[in-house]
Amino acid sequence: MVRASFFQRLRTRKQATESSDKKVILSSLSHNLDDNLQNMKRVLGDSSDLIVRELLIGNLNQRAAIIYLSGITDERRINNNILQMIQSNVKSFGNNILDDIEKEVISVTDTHQSDDLDDIAFSILNGNTAFFMDGIERVLLMGTAGGKERAIEQPDSETLIRGPREGFVESIQTNLALIRRNIKDPNLRFKEFEIGERSKQKLVLCYIEGITNENIITEVNRRLETIDIDYASDSATVEQWIEDSFLSPFPQLLDTERPDRVIFELMQGRIAILLDGSPFALIGPISIADTVHSMEDYNQRWLTSSLLRLLRFLTVIISLILPALYIALVSYHPGMIPITLTYSIAATREGVAFPTGIEAILMAVTFEILHEAGVRLPKIIGQTIGIVGGLVIGESAVSAGIVSPIMVVVTALTAISSFSIPIYSATASFRILRFAFMIAASFLGLYGIALAYIMVNIHFVNLKSIGMPYSVPFSPVFFKDLKDVVIRAPITNLTRRPRYLKPFDNQSKNTNLKKRK
Repeated sequence: MVRASFFQRLRTRKQATESSDKKVILSSLSHNLDDNLQNMKRVLGDSSDLIVRELLIGNLNQRAAIIYLSGITDERRINNNILQMIQSNVKSFGNNILDDIEKEVISVTDTHQSDDLDDIAFSILNGNTAFFMDGIERVLLMGTAGGKERAIEQPDSETLIRGPREGFVESIQTNLALIRRNIKDPNLRFKEFEIGERSKQKLVLCYIEGITNENIITEVNRRLETIDIDYASDSATVEQWIEDSFLSPFPQLLDTERPDRVIFELMQGRIAILLDGSPFALIGPISIADTVHSMEDYNQRWLTSSLLRLLRFLTVIISLILPALYIALVSYHPGMIPITLTYSIAATREGVAFPTGIEAILMAVTFEILHEAGVRLPKIIGQTIGIVGGLVIGESAVSAGIVSPIMVVVTALTAISSFSIPIYSATASFRILRFAFMIAASFLGLYGIALAYIMVNIHFVNLKSIGMPYSVPFSPVFFKDLKDVVIRAPITNLTRRPRYLKPFDNQSKNTNLKKRK
């Protein structure tokens, strides 16, 4: 995206109201230090966090100044590596005084000179420091971005029993460092974009050259370049902008706070997207099976991991169709229920005022309200509200004859099953589809469930994630990739990257093991 000029917008906005006695905003630097400082104050608004520090240079007593924004800069670096170095150096410089200061005085690694006011203003807004000198039409820009950041902690959204305890934070530089620290491959690439017409946020596309298919990289580049917004509050904004279908309830990119997951997926041949200000990275392309996988699957022995995966797939089925199945069997197909259980259900439903379909939907909506309230309240209070509220409302609803006891059991089992899915965005998708299955079962019984299931599968095979079919490796079928989908084969057998990603380098991921075998 082409960055809009601060000065063009300012001149356009003030053109009609600026009086003739005011100074005209310059489009380039002036020889006069006061004019340059005045222009920067006008562009940056002369706000309270704008710090302008004037000083004298060398024995010539030449006027100079530094400008930076407090709070987003490392003021210790400014004091120690810039101000102290300049003020302690009292020698007379030559004709190229700015070059001499950059090379001999300033002890900041990232420095460069500029004469473009837009570039200078944008650099200051990024946390850098600008050094102005009287009589010189160039400015020295020094990398001093910093300020207080959240410490690296264990991510709350993806908790593991066995695995790394590091999680992404809001600083994109810290997040990139977490990835680089564990991938010491010179082919690791970080391609930088700028999004947000006014926020000017940094976005980085990560991939490993020589592994990730070039078509995936090209397509993601094309989509990222189309982003046209003022501000991205989170990486979810980017996800919604570049996804293939906004009508689908399923996430077409995975969001994660875990650096180890990003590293693993990069090694598989996928891409990752990180946004400055967001602790969630985006991973793509993905399939529906990836939403049920957890990084802990690769940190446990293969038998344990396979059983846990099978259990997760079972909980997906339970959370999706159990309430609908209960509605269908009780309302339309009671003959399919064992006779003893039929009598038990009929006894518990005696005195219930609503049909089974209405009863199930009421309980599902009540659970969703409790879940939302528990999330929004403070953590300790939220847990209490979720437990106590569920018990009190469930018991009261049964006593009042609104729902039957077995409906409370079905709702509770469905809720617990949905929480076992490791990706929250996928959990939300299954919760939405649950209502669709319940409505279908209320009208057509098991036939409605079958029709809803067929429609979901049709949607799967037509949905894509960055151009890749969402239903792989089931449709189209990649038999050799199925050993790491529903079950997880032993690590010694997972020697090739997924074929459906079409990676350039599909060699063994563990050549030492391969050679020994």
